[in-house]
Amino acid sequence: MITSDEIKRRLWDGANNLRGTMDASRYKDYMLGLMFYKFLSDKTLQTFKETAGLTNDANLLDEYRKAHEEFGEDLDNNIQQVLGYHVAPEHLYQTWEEDIENGDFELSEVMDSLNAFERSIATTDDSDDFKGLFSISVIDLTNTALGSDLNKRSKNIRDLISLFADLNMVDLQNGDVLGDAYEYLIGQFASDSGKKAGEFYTPSQVSEVIAQIIARTTDIKSIYDPTVGSGSLLLTVGKHLSHDRQKNLHYYGQEYITATYNLTRMNLLLHGVRPENMTIKNGNTMSTDWPEDPSHPGEGVQFDAVVMNPPYSDKSWNKHEDKPLKVSDPRFSEFGVLPPDSKGDFAYLMHGLYHLSQEGTMGIILSHGVLSRDTEGKIRKRLIEKNNIDAIIGLPSNLFTNTPITVAVLILKKNRNLQDPVLIIDASSGFIKVGKNNILRERDIAKIVDTYVNKKEIAGYSHLAARQEIVTNEYNLNISRYVEQVDEVIPEDVDAHLLGGIPKKNLENLTVLNAMTKDLLDNSLEEIRPGYVKLKVSVEELKQQVMQAPQVQNEINEVQSAVQNYIHKYYPRLKQVTPDTNLTDLKAKMLDDIKAILSQFINVDQYAGYQIVADLWQNCLEADEELIAAKGFYESGRTRKPNIVEKGSGNKKHQVQDGWLGAIVPNDLIADELYSDMQDHINDLTTKSDDIESKLGDLIEAAKSEDTPEFDALFDVIKKNDDDEPQDSFENKKVKSALKEATKGTDEYDYLHQVSILMSGKRKINREIKKANADLKEAIYARIEQLTNDEIDRLMKDKWFGNIKSSVSELVKYSLEYDLQILQELNDRYSETISELDDEISKGESEFEALLKDLVVK
Repeated sequence: MITSDEIKRRLWDGANNLRGTMDASRYKDYMLGLMFYKFLSDKTLQTFKETAGLTNDANLLDEYRKAHEEFGEDLDNNIQQVLGYHVAPEHLYQTWEEDIENGDFELSEVMDSLNAFERSIATTDDSDDFKGLFSISVIDLTNTALGSDLNKRSKNIRDLISLFADLNMVDLQNGDVLGDAYEYLIGQFASDSGKKAGEFYTPSQVSEVIAQIIARTTDIKSIYDPTVGSGSLLLTVGKHLSHDRQKNLHYYGQEYITATYNLTRMNLLLHGVRPENMTIKNGNTMSTDWPEDPSHPGEGVQFDAVVMNPPYSDKSWNKHEDKPLKVSDPRFSEFGVLPPDSKGDFAYLMHGLYHLSQEGTMGIILSHGVLSRDTEGKIRKRLIEKNNIDAIIGLPSNLFTNTPITVAVLILKKNRNLQDPVLIIDASSGFIKVGKNNILRERDIAKIVDTYVNKKEIAGYSHLAARQEIVTNEYNLNISRYVEQVDEVIPEDVDAHLLGGIPKKNLENLTVLNAMTKDLLDNSLEEIRPGYVKLKVSVEELKQQVMQAPQVQNEINEVQSAVQNYIHKYYPRLKQVTPDTNLTDLKAKMLDDIKAILSQFINVDQYAGYQIVADLWQNCLEADEELIAAKGFYESGRTRKPNIVEKGSGNKKHQVQDGWLGAIVPNDLIADELYSDMQDHINDLTTKSDDIESKLGDLIEAAKSEDTPEFDALFDVIKKNDDDEPQDSFENKKVKSALKEATKGTDEYDYLHQVSILMSGKRKINREIKKANADLKEAIYARIEQLTNDEIDRLMKDKWFGNIKSSVSELVKYSLEYDLQILQELNDRYSETISELDDEISKGESEFEALLKDLVVK
């Protein structure tokens, strides 16, 4: 079985190899469109198989053709009733593949098939769900960017068709692998699309912030995104709901760009959203209000959740073919003012708020400027007066692939009590840098969501701003006015610089050291005058004492015991997953549990522990659990897969198999645990090889230096580059030749003989190492399929949890080490007084003057 990660990598590598110079934002329409057509074809064949009562896939295409010849329109109608569409045999993706293999493929087949699909759904109730998915404006097979002539375009499309040929899209959809792969490709295309990415993609970590807040605080039956893009925001919210709530969730969205509108529908359908649960419209959100309540004409439909990532500072929001919008529009009338023509941010917010139910929650991503710009002051004032803003979350800059702009997430509600404060979160510092962009880690997202859900105030991070405080600030919502950054720079102490000593007041800020090992800290200090102390031992000595202190060791043991119980709880669950297991839910429970466990220890950063488990899922559990769900734990443990590596470069780059890998059990763990004797033998040989290399290195250095006796004997046998400069190795042929000419018993012969023996010994040991490694690999390849249940248990427990106890234990030490680092900085800062520095300067000047006097001018 191929895993989700392997499919993602393969498809993206294929996309990069095939698209050539075509812009990523354009190529995505071809690739994702054909991928979706393969899904439609596979669904058609699967539905035929089930209705015909066939039990296997052998000759399924031929059986479908025969049935179609016999039953024709009746068969089409049967499939149409089940799916809302059908694909005739001559238009199946599989027929394209067959023609490619036989050399009969023509590019016109693709367009004919796509047009036939459009005709097949034109008269059905489901036509709105599938209509226009493959319009020529989206998949234009005459586009010269696809190839300069018909032959090149045909070849590129053939290669693209072949990319999906061996994937069963129906099977992949059942585990949501297909939807994840599709979403991944959309994200990758966005990364390569520059400014155009904003038309169709919201970064997943930004979607997660809104999705988790809404999923944890709102009972959702309907959700609406007025600027839906690829649908990622809608789907991310759905992912965090229970299976039953997902089945009943109705997705609404509107998108102006036709190609992106098609992308949305495909994305939702591939994620298993049924057509009757999605209502997506191709239209301009601002020009005409949508959706309208059919039972109350002129009134907008209201939703349990509204999510949105609208265009930032949209200058054209009120410029369209219809008449410009007026303040009398129901979406804006309650505010009594329109947003400025050059800044459409609040126009989208007001639209979304209009469609939000009284009990619902809205999350919108806006540029930071909306929080403070004077031009939108009246709208902010009205939002505060209506008490609609529940939270403002400032995010790091440079999160988006298409702009470095800093954004904020606004959470809005209609049912807030008048006295409820606005929670303001400054999460701008919580990220890591990956390439050119900043990325929110899972720990950063968790902290934001927890702070929101619990309405917590955290110094330097979050603040609950009362209405009067906002009024005092003249409705300016700039985050820095409410959340003051904690200044980590310790102020300089003039007295300490003049007279020496560490200020006691600075030591009070070493909260963890004072809380856990105050006695050790106090014993290491000596008061030199009131309010100032000096260290009696080095910080390194104190660190050793602190880390060995009973109270620190006790906390480490308690943390390890808690983590051991955590492993005992979840290891069996991870082994027992089935196709029915909700892996998203299992991951969420593991993350929440580790956070709850570590929150009991006041000196441990629970979010750092959260990230350890999140990384475990990303690095191995997600892929392993997919296989285990499909094949079972022990069967997966005994499964191996080809190790595919790339050889060559440029046009000659190709993939070849280099042995085997355990599907879930790593080869290196098998080597360490089950073949330690062979591993030890290789290590011993490697040590011997390194020892010889070191001796040869000494002789090479000696041969390069004219001051050594080896120089004359060995310099000529060192390898030289094209400029005749000596390199870091001896040349074997020259050594042999020089040794033949040298006279036995001379120093020259002895040096050359020594080099020859060492080189010969190294070659022999390297041959032994190569053979030993080959023997070990072959033993591992054979052993994978022979692993016992006990061995798989031991190896997988080590793989998943072997490092987690030590990693979490380090979190206890981390906060202590941070305080000790501050102590070291204070000690270094005040170790010398200004008078001592002056004395050193004076001494230096005196010595310099003495040297000047000794100088004799000739």
